[in-house]
Amino acid sequence: MARSIGMVEFNSIARGIYTADQMVKISEVQIVTAGSTCPGKYIAIVDGDVAAVKASIEVGEELAGEFYVDSMVIPNVNPQVFPAISGATMPERVQALGIFESFSLATMIYAADQILKAAEVQAIELRLGNGLGGKSYFTFTGDVAAVKSGVAAGLAYAENKGLVVDAEVIPSPSDRLIPSVL
Repeated sequence: MARSIGMVEFNSIARGIYTADQMVKISEVQIVTAGSTCPGKYIAIVDGDVAAVKASIEVGEELAGEFYVDSMVIPNVNPQVFPAISGATMPERVQALGIFESFSLATMIYAADQILKAAEVQAIELRLGNGLGGKSYFTFTGDVAAVKSGVAAGLAYAENKGLVVDAEVIPSPSDRLIPSVL
């Protein structure tokens, strides 16, 4: 069974909490994370089989009403996305470092999935909005060619939406920098 991920973003915390409750009641999904983000928004991220996630997100979009910001569903999401969202990844070593930054949380999750599917890279962290003024970023590592390929895949998706802030590749990050990105 393919694992799917979906997210609804709200500009009302109260409506977000209410809707997240309804999203898990309507369908057999689990909450990956649900909570407030900057600047005063709320996200509900769920996972499960594709049909269940789609049904849950449809309910979330409908109930969000005037508080709807964005949403997404990714069928067959790369499994590295889940621990990256919770910051529970620890690569054995950091080779080249890729950093991808977006104005949109939903776009960032989708771009991270594209990056991980396009290249032999390892996720480090997928930070969604908290303390970032509503932006998000994804850090990942691998050999230089893989990191460059991953960045290109992320850009191929996100640039046409006009939501990329920046993307950088550091071929050989300083040992003094690495602890700050882990």
